[in-house]
Amino acid sequence: MSSYHKPDEKTLQGLKDVANKLRIHSIKATCASNSGHPTSCCSAAELMSVLFFHTMRYKADDPRNQCNDRFVLSKGHAAPVLYAAWAEAGYVKESDLLNLRKIDSDLEGHPTPKLAFVDVATGSLGQGLGAASWTLSHAFFSHFFPFLTSIICLLGLMINVWFLDADAALFGVNICRNACCLSHSRRWNTYVVDGHDVEELCKAFWQAQQVKDKPTCIVAKTFKGKGLKNIEDQDNWHGKPIPKDKVDALLNDLKAQLQVPNKSLTPQLPKEDTAPADLSSILLPEPPAYKKGDKMATRRAYGVALAKLGQSSQRVVALDGDTKNSTFSETFKKAFPDRYIECFIAEQNMVGVAIGCAARDRTVAFASTFAAFLSRAYDQIRMGAISQTNVNLVGSHCGVSIGEDGPSQMALEDLAMFRAIPTCTVFYPSDAVSTERAVELSANTKGICFIRTSRPDTAVLYSPDEKFEIGVAKVVRQSDQDVVTVIGAGVTLHEALAAADILAGEGKNIRVIDPFTIKPLDAETIVSSARATGGQIITVEDHYKEGGLGEAVLSAVGGEPGIVVTRLAVEGVPRSGKPNELLDIFGISAKHIASAVRKTFAN
Repeated sequence: MSSYHKPDEKTLQGLKDVANKLRIHSIKATCASNSGHPTSCCSAAELMSVLFFHTMRYKADDPRNQCNDRFVLSKGHAAPVLYAAWAEAGYVKESDLLNLRKIDSDLEGHPTPKLAFVDVATGSLGQGLGAASWTLSHAFFSHFFPFLTSIICLLGLMINVWFLDADAALFGVNICRNACCLSHSRRWNTYVVDGHDVEELCKAFWQAQQVKDKPTCIVAKTFKGKGLKNIEDQDNWHGKPIPKDKVDALLNDLKAQLQVPNKSLTPQLPKEDTAPADLSSILLPEPPAYKKGDKMATRRAYGVALAKLGQSSQRVVALDGDTKNSTFSETFKKAFPDRYIECFIAEQNMVGVAIGCAARDRTVAFASTFAAFLSRAYDQIRMGAISQTNVNLVGSHCGVSIGEDGPSQMALEDLAMFRAIPTCTVFYPSDAVSTERAVELSANTKGICFIRTSRPDTAVLYSPDEKFEIGVAKVVRQSDQDVVTVIGAGVTLHEALAAADILAGEGKNIRVIDPFTIKPLDAETIVSSARATGGQIITVEDHYKEGGLGEAVLSAVGGEPGIVVTRLAVEGVPRSGKPNELLDIFGISAKHIASAVRKTFAN
């Protein structure tokens, strides 16, 4: 092991000066905006100084360079000190700091990827570490693509700095995936330091870089408002700009401490050893291998499709929340164990890690669990939209059709959840062929994608060469005598087709539509079909009435006169039972669809 060389006194004083410059910038910026968290910035000033001007390797004029070390500010409310660091590095204009939080400035109250030096949005506290652990995932797959040396995540409260070394990837993934069970992995290498002592910090970060078999946690003891007289370590200063009558004195005091004001500290340059990300499309290597009438659950087809995509591209990675034998992500794991991350029952962390994996398009990440359990991670999902992530989330076991497992396992709110996410495409495939195509499309779609899969085996409806597009529905049954348009998805599409058979025996024809994507919804096909069937639409969904397929259709036809929508959906908290019994009890079976059509026709 190489020996530690203490920085010379000029360098140490230069780091102290930079820390105070960061304080000065942060105070000026928050005063200009009359809002923000200057005391939180001041507590992190030495940490930021040492990291950005002594430890990290990056190109200051090229923040998105693939070889740069990466930094995640989990305590996003300290954003001004991050902006100040980039100003001192020369990327952000110092004058722009005074536009903090203004409507025409990208220097927002908390960091977002509108800025080239931000990988993931932060501000919802505690999420940074999960997203930051994407470097471990990348290093875990490093034999596919060599990657960066390290990523640093700065957490709040005591301030904790997690220095995750790429060579420690395997152990880091173990810990990140199951933080409550550290005994299952080698424990973190840890140091406790004075977070305001630049020499201690320099040494601690050097030591962290020497440890190759585990990641390092540096616990840096700091004081809120450090360096501000009569404010440092005092209560009731969080989230408040410095009062006007105190600003000049504090700034003058900080400026007076600058001993080498013209000392130029520049970041170390990274090794140019990483190729740019491959952004080419990822396609299934061969068409779906199913015949019409075959029985296959869409959750199983998801696993098949994911493994096929993994064959096409080494960028495809999979994560799961310890449900791999139910979501069928295990199919991918068996084929590509070195590109699979087991996150155990920690769905919030799983989504955070997946968002990190997808950062800068280095991987195409698919994260799966029961759709009901993704509700735990809704904060991470909405932050993913703010992060402009391209992550793919897959939820199985939707609706009452899962049967005996009961209501705690039944996703009945998930469509409403994901429809509310502004960047989200919502796929709801109804057979194995459309599931494979949904997986393929999501791998090449910007923004968050959600794929809703079902537990029961259902018949294959489409031929292997059927083309699918986002926002384009399929009319799976129609005639010139159709009296009603029925729209179903997943298991309810099959119930709608069964209802069509029942009604055909009575001399009544209905049009049946498979929307394929719930968002965006194919309004044109729905409206034209409604016009052809007397303006009558019936939606049927294995989901609560609020926020699902029915409300999506209502939104699509809301401006069209003469169209009436009848909605069949799960009303009330369900119970255990056989799938067919539950579909019938909650009024979304073929029998109830046929009854609704008869009532509509009679009216």
